[in-house]
Amino acid sequence: MRKVLVSGAAFAATCIAAVAVPGGAAQATAPTPPPGGSATAEATVSPSSTPPAPEPDASSEPSGPAGSATPSQAPGSPGASAPDTDTDSVTSARAVMVTPRPPRMVTYAYGSAPRQRLDAYWRPSPTSSSAARGQGARQAEKPRPGVLVLHGGYWLGGDKSGWKYFARRLTNEGFAVFAANYRLAGTAAWPAQRDDVEAALDYVKRNAKRWNVDPDRIVVIGSSAGGLLATQLGAYGQGAQRVRGVVALSPVNTPYLAYQVGAELTATPGQRKLRRAVVTLLGCRPGPENATCWTKVDDASSATHASAGDAPMLLMHGTTEFVPRTQSTGLAGALNRAGVPATVTTVPGSMHGPALMDNPSVYPRILSFLKARTR
Repeated sequence: MRKVLVSGAAFAATCIAAVAVPGGAAQATAPTPPPGGSATAEATVSPSSTPPAPEPDASSEPSGPAGSATPSQAPGSPGASAPDTDTDSVTSARAVMVTPRPPRMVTYAYGSAPRQRLDAYWRPSPTSSSAARGQGARQAEKPRPGVLVLHGGYWLGGDKSGWKYFARRLTNEGFAVFAANYRLAGTAAWPAQRDDVEAALDYVKRNAKRWNVDPDRIVVIGSSAGGLLATQLGAYGQGAQRVRGVVALSPVNTPYLAYQVGAELTATPGQRKLRRAVVTLLGCRPGPENATCWTKVDDASSATHASAGDAPMLLMHGTTEFVPRTQSTGLAGALNRAGVPATVTTVPGSMHGPALMDNPSVYPRILSFLKARTR
């Protein structure tokens, strides 16, 4: 009797599940975020799992004069298919693995300093008209929401390119993403960093039509040192008029607290380095003999600027990382007292900054927040 064994379905399911997803965490259904307004309730998410390997980078950062822009030459990623076999009455079904084409990426200068650059990631609007698809007259695509991303690195290093896989992942969700560099503390003291990210955000809003972005639906995400800059954007002045919301991963929201912790005998090497970085950031060493420095200390603390006009915030820390949740509880409490939703969430382990997304529950939580704030 002729027997036919079909094994392709299981193989296809395995291939599709194994498609590389940029960003650092496996895709999962976004859970409903807890209501804002709780600074003391701690949400704990499940242990991490190993994420899939990211796709290779096909973009390059061009250089040019201020105000210039050069598109990247990112080719598409062709699909690959398993070969058919037909050997001695055994048949295997064909499985096709599809990798999404990377979004368009262009580097822009939002200022004259070499570090005042941002990378824009977006998927251009379809060129074919709806009429060509038999759906009547051509309709303009609705402007998409935007996400400004700010890197970490002790305010002494780091680069916007570190967010490229996360940016590509968000473009698949319908966002345009803008990863910005800013002047580092070694060459410019506080508040130059805040000035830069404000300028980057203003540049995106002025040129929003270029990427079909709604300038009134922009959220900011920051990591570690960049987390401070993100919360400053959401709290400095009328933050809610500037951004719809803030996500901060391991933010150093209170630099003076980091300065104190770094002097303790039990301080880790990372905490000691952060203490030194705070001195470089401020351009001064806090002390009773340096009254001028305290003005900078207060200005660099995001909680100092908390008010009723601020943007809602989601603040995340690892339970045992070197930037503890106490860096965010003061800010969240001040925001809650002003009537602004702010939640401090902890993730089990010592993961810091973008590594928090190694936990499979973190990215869906972030995505849920972004979508809720940009409706």
